[in-house]
Amino acid sequence: MTGVALQGRHAVVTGGGSGIGAACAQALARSGARVTVMGRDRKRLCEQLGRLVSTHDAHARPAPCAQAVAVDVTQADSVDTAFAIASAAFGPVDILVNNAGHAQAAPFSRTDPALWQRMLDVNLGGVYLCTRAVIDSMVERRDGRVINIASTAGLAGYAYVAAYCAAKHGVIGLTRALALEYAAHGVTVNAVCPGYTDTPLLRESIAQIVAKTGRDEADARRELLRANPQGRFIAPDEVADTVLWLCSPGARSINGHAVSVSGGEVM
Repeated sequence: MTGVALQGRHAVVTGGGSGIGAACAQALARSGARVTVMGRDRKRLCEQLGRLVSTHDAHARPAPCAQAVAVDVTQADSVDTAFAIASAAFGPVDILVNNAGHAQAAPFSRTDPALWQRMLDVNLGGVYLCTRAVIDSMVERRDGRVINIASTAGLAGYAYVAAYCAAKHGVIGLTRALALEYAAHGVTVNAVCPGYTDTPLLRESIAQIVAKTGRDEADARRELLRANPQGRFIAPDEVADTVLWLCSPGARSINGHAVSVSGGEVM
Protein backbone atom coordinates (compact mmCIF):
# COMPACT_ATOMS: atom_id res chain seq x y z
CA MET A 1 0.00 0.00 0.00
CA THR A 2 1.61 3.23 -1.15
CA GLY A 3 0.64 6.73 -2.17
CA VAL A 4 -2.42 8.23 -0.50
CA ALA A 5 -4.29 5.28 1.03
CA LEU A 6 -3.90 6.81 4.51
CA GLN A 7 -3.72 10.45 3.41
CA GLY A 8 -4.59 12.85 6.20
CA ARG A 9 -4.55 10.24 8.95
CA HIS A 10 -2.39 10.72 12.01
CA ALA A 11 -0.43 7.63 13.07
CA VAL A 12 1.59 7.32 16.26
CA VAL A 13 4.27 4.63 16.52
CA THR A 14 5.86 4.05 19.92
CA GLY A 15 9.35 2.64 19.98
CA GLY A 16 9.58 4.21 16.54
CA GLY A 17 13.29 4.94 16.46
CA SER A 18 14.52 1.57 15.21
CA GLY A 19 13.63 -1.99 14.28
CA ILE A 20 9.97 -2.87 13.82
CA GLY A 21 8.80 0.57 14.94
CA ALA A 22 10.98 2.34 12.38
CA ALA A 23 9.76 0.02 9.63
CA CYS A 24 6.13 0.66 10.61
CA ALA A 25 6.68 4.42 10.61
CA GLN A 26 8.21 4.29 7.14
CA ALA A 27 5.38 2.15 5.77
CA LEU A 28 2.73 4.45 7.20
CA ALA A 29 4.50 7.52 5.82
CA ARG A 30 4.73 5.96 2.36
CA SER A 31 1.00 5.38 2.50
CA GLY A 32 0.32 9.06 3.14
CA ALA A 33 -0.13 9.22 6.91
CA ARG A 34 1.28 11.95 9.07
CA VAL A 35 3.50 10.05 11.48
CA THR A 36 4.55 10.77 15.05
CA VAL A 37 7.42 8.57 16.19
CA MET A 38 7.79 8.25 19.94
CA GLY A 39 10.52 6.77 22.09
CA ARG A 40 13.07 7.43 24.80
CA ASP A 41 16.20 7.66 22.64
CA ARG A 42 16.20 11.20 21.21
CA LYS A 43 19.13 10.52 18.89
CA ARG A 44 17.40 7.54 17.29
CA LEU A 45 14.17 9.50 17.00
CA CYS A 46 15.90 12.38 15.22
CA GLU A 47 17.60 9.98 12.81
CA GLN A 48 14.28 8.31 12.08
CA LEU A 49 12.60 11.69 11.62
CA GLY A 50 15.14 12.52 8.93
CA ARG A 51 14.28 9.30 7.08
CA LEU A 52 10.57 10.05 7.34
CA VAL A 53 11.07 13.56 5.96
CA SER A 54 12.98 12.03 3.05
CA THR A 55 10.02 9.73 2.44
CA HIS A 56 7.77 12.81 2.44
CA ASP A 57 10.02 14.61 -0.06
CA ALA A 58 10.04 11.58 -2.36
CA HIS A 59 6.25 11.62 -2.51
CA ALA A 60 5.93 15.43 -2.69
CA ARG A 61 3.33 15.65 0.06
CA PRO A 62 2.41 18.84 1.89
CA ALA A 63 4.65 19.46 4.92
CA PRO A 64 4.84 18.66 7.71
CA CYS A 65 4.58 14.88 7.41
CA ALA A 66 6.39 13.65 10.51
CA GLN A 67 7.43 14.61 14.01
CA ALA A 68 9.38 13.02 16.85
CA VAL A 69 8.17 13.19 20.46
CA ALA A 70 10.05 11.82 23.45
CA VAL A 71 8.13 9.55 25.80
CA ASP A 72 8.59 7.01 28.56
CA VAL A 73 5.67 4.64 28.03
CA THR A 74 5.93 3.36 31.61
CA GLN A 75 5.04 6.77 33.07
CA ALA A 76 1.47 8.08 32.83
CA ASP A 77 2.44 11.76 32.95
CA SER A 78 5.02 11.31 30.21
CA VAL A 79 2.51 9.50 28.01
CA ASP A 80 -0.21 12.11 28.52
CA THR A 81 2.20 14.94 27.72
CA ALA A 82 3.60 13.22 24.63
CA PHE A 83 0.19 12.53 23.13
CA ALA A 84 -0.97 16.08 23.87
CA ILE A 85 2.06 17.39 21.97
CA ALA A 86 1.48 14.98 19.08
CA SER A 87 -2.21 15.85 18.76
CA ALA A 88 -1.59 19.59 18.98
CA ALA A 89 0.60 19.37 15.88
CA PHE A 90 -1.14 16.73 13.75
CA GLY A 91 -4.64 16.46 15.17
CA PRO A 92 -6.34 13.51 16.87
CA VAL A 93 -4.65 10.13 16.60
CA ASP A 94 -6.30 7.87 14.03
CA ILE A 95 -3.81 4.99 14.19
CA LEU A 96 -1.84 3.85 17.22
CA VAL A 97 0.93 1.29 16.85
CA ASN A 98 1.98 0.17 20.33
CA ASN A 99 5.45 -1.11 19.53
CA ALA A 100 7.63 0.00 22.45
CA GLY A 101 8.96 -2.99 24.34
CA HIS A 102 11.96 -4.74 25.77
CA ALA A 103 13.00 -8.32 26.49
CA GLN A 104 15.31 -9.44 29.27
CA ALA A 105 16.19 -13.07 29.82
CA ALA A 106 16.71 -14.80 33.16
CA PRO A 107 15.89 -18.20 34.67
CA PHE A 108 12.65 -17.92 36.61
CA SER A 109 14.45 -18.56 39.91
CA ARG A 110 16.57 -15.49 39.17
CA THR A 111 13.70 -13.32 37.97
CA ASP A 112 13.54 -10.87 40.85
CA PRO A 113 10.55 -8.60 41.48
CA ALA A 114 12.31 -5.64 39.83
CA LEU A 115 12.89 -7.51 36.55
CA TRP A 116 9.34 -8.89 36.64
CA GLN A 117 7.82 -5.45 37.14
CA ARG A 118 10.07 -3.85 34.52
CA MET A 119 8.92 -6.33 31.86
CA LEU A 120 5.27 -5.78 32.77
CA ASP A 121 5.59 -2.00 32.87
CA VAL A 122 7.19 -1.52 29.45
CA ASN A 123 5.56 -4.37 27.51
CA LEU A 124 2.04 -4.32 28.94
CA GLY A 125 1.68 -1.16 30.99
CA GLY A 126 2.88 0.94 28.06
CA VAL A 127 0.17 -0.50 25.82
CA TYR A 128 -2.43 0.32 28.46
CA LEU A 129 -1.24 3.90 29.00
CA CYS A 130 -0.86 4.78 25.32
CA THR A 131 -4.18 3.23 24.33
CA ARG A 132 -5.89 5.06 27.19
CA ALA A 133 -4.48 8.32 25.81
CA VAL A 134 -6.24 7.95 22.43
CA ILE A 135 -9.27 5.71 22.84
CA ASP A 136 -11.84 8.30 23.95
CA SER A 137 -11.06 10.51 20.96
CA MET A 138 -11.35 7.54 18.61
CA VAL A 139 -14.72 6.62 20.09
CA GLU A 140 -15.94 10.21 19.82
CA ARG A 141 -15.03 10.24 16.11
CA ARG A 142 -16.17 6.62 15.66
CA ASP A 143 -12.93 5.85 13.87
CA GLY A 144 -9.62 4.39 14.96
CA ARG A 145 -7.12 1.56 14.63
CA VAL A 146 -5.07 0.27 17.54
CA ILE A 147 -2.37 -2.24 16.64
CA ASN A 148 -0.34 -3.83 19.41
CA ILE A 149 3.00 -5.36 18.53
CA ALA A 150 2.98 -8.47 20.70
CA SER A 151 5.14 -11.52 19.93
CA THR A 152 4.93 -15.24 19.39
CA ALA A 153 5.92 -15.17 23.08
CA GLY A 154 2.33 -14.05 23.65
CA LEU A 155 1.03 -17.17 21.91
CA ALA A 156 3.45 -19.77 23.29
CA GLY A 157 5.83 -20.08 26.20
CA TYR A 158 9.60 -19.67 25.93
CA ALA A 159 12.07 -20.73 28.59
CA TYR A 160 14.11 -18.09 30.42
CA VAL A 161 11.82 -15.17 29.50
CA ALA A 162 8.88 -15.84 31.81
CA ALA A 163 8.25 -12.19 32.61
CA TYR A 164 8.35 -11.17 28.95
CA CYS A 165 6.02 -14.04 27.99
CA ALA A 166 3.59 -13.09 30.75
CA ALA A 167 3.55 -9.47 29.56
CA LYS A 168 3.00 -10.39 25.91
CA HIS A 169 0.24 -12.85 26.82
CA GLY A 170 -1.28 -9.92 28.69
CA VAL A 171 -1.07 -7.75 25.57
CA ILE A 172 -3.06 -10.30 23.60
CA GLY A 173 -5.64 -10.58 26.36
CA LEU A 174 -5.97 -6.80 26.49
CA THR A 175 -6.26 -6.68 22.70
CA ARG A 176 -9.16 -9.11 22.68
CA ALA A 177 -10.95 -7.40 25.56
CA LEU A 178 -10.70 -3.95 23.96
CA ALA A 179 -11.73 -5.30 20.56
CA LEU A 180 -15.00 -6.49 22.07
CA GLU A 181 -15.53 -3.36 24.15
CA TYR A 182 -15.08 -0.95 21.24
CA ALA A 183 -16.33 -2.99 18.29
CA ALA A 184 -19.56 -1.02 18.07
CA HIS A 185 -17.73 2.33 18.23
CA GLY A 186 -15.82 2.26 14.94
CA VAL A 187 -12.53 1.21 16.54
CA THR A 188 -10.62 -1.99 15.83
CA VAL A 189 -7.94 -3.42 18.09
CA ASN A 190 -5.57 -6.12 16.86
CA ALA A 191 -2.20 -7.60 17.76
CA VAL A 192 0.66 -8.55 15.49
CA CYS A 193 2.86 -11.34 16.80
CA PRO A 194 6.28 -11.52 15.14
CA GLY A 195 8.62 -14.43 15.60
CA TYR A 196 12.32 -13.73 16.01
CA THR A 197 12.82 -10.58 13.93
CA ASP A 198 16.09 -9.15 12.67
CA THR A 199 16.23 -6.06 14.89
CA PRO A 200 18.53 -4.55 17.54
CA LEU A 201 16.39 -6.35 20.15
CA LEU A 202 17.24 -9.70 18.54
CA ARG A 203 20.91 -8.82 18.50
CA GLU A 204 20.69 -8.00 22.22
CA SER A 205 19.10 -11.41 22.82
CA ILE A 206 21.89 -13.14 20.92
CA ALA A 207 24.47 -11.22 22.95
CA GLN A 208 22.75 -12.33 26.15
CA ILE A 209 22.89 -15.97 25.04
CA VAL A 210 26.59 -15.67 24.22
CA ALA A 211 27.36 -13.98 27.53
CA LYS A 212 25.38 -16.38 29.69
CA THR A 213 26.06 -19.70 27.95
CA GLY A 214 29.52 -19.30 26.46
CA ARG A 215 28.25 -20.25 22.97
CA ASP A 216 29.58 -18.36 20.00
CA GLU A 217 27.33 -15.96 18.08
CA ALA A 218 26.79 -18.28 15.11
CA ASP A 219 25.61 -21.08 17.41
CA ALA A 220 23.28 -18.71 19.25
CA ARG A 221 21.77 -17.55 15.95
CA ARG A 222 21.24 -21.16 14.82
CA GLU A 223 19.47 -21.92 18.09
CA LEU A 224 16.98 -19.09 17.55
CA LEU A 225 16.52 -19.88 13.86
CA ARG A 226 15.25 -23.35 14.78
CA ALA A 227 12.04 -21.72 16.02
CA ASN A 228 11.08 -20.64 12.49
CA PRO A 229 9.98 -23.49 10.20
CA GLN A 230 11.24 -21.44 7.25
CA GLY A 231 14.68 -21.32 8.84
CA ARG A 232 15.07 -17.54 8.76
CA PHE A 233 14.52 -14.47 10.86
CA ILE A 234 11.54 -12.24 10.09
CA ALA A 235 12.32 -8.93 8.37
CA PRO A 236 10.96 -5.78 10.05
CA ASP A 237 9.29 -4.77 6.77
CA GLU A 238 7.21 -7.96 6.87
CA VAL A 239 5.78 -6.92 10.23
CA ALA A 240 5.23 -3.37 8.95
CA ASP A 241 3.32 -4.67 5.92
CA THR A 242 0.99 -6.57 8.25
CA VAL A 243 0.43 -3.44 10.33
CA LEU A 244 -0.26 -1.45 7.18
CA TRP A 245 -2.86 -3.99 6.06
CA LEU A 246 -4.61 -3.76 9.43
CA CYS A 247 -4.81 0.02 8.91
CA SER A 248 -6.37 -0.32 5.47
CA PRO A 249 -10.08 0.18 4.72
CA GLY A 250 -10.28 -3.45 3.64
CA ALA A 251 -9.36 -4.63 7.15
CA ARG A 252 -12.22 -2.86 8.92
CA SER A 253 -13.76 -6.22 9.91
CA ILE A 254 -10.49 -7.61 11.28
CA ASN A 255 -10.87 -7.12 15.01
CA GLY A 256 -9.54 -8.87 18.09
CA HIS A 257 -7.02 -10.98 16.20
CA ALA A 258 -3.46 -11.93 17.06
CA VAL A 259 -1.80 -12.22 13.66
CA SER A 260 1.30 -14.41 13.76
CA VAL A 261 4.14 -13.29 11.46
CA SER A 262 6.49 -16.15 12.13
CA GLY A 263 6.99 -18.42 9.14
CA GLY A 264 4.56 -20.93 10.61
CA GLU A 265 6.02 -21.10 14.14
CA VAL A 266 2.61 -20.58 15.76
CA MET A 267 -0.40 -21.76 13.78
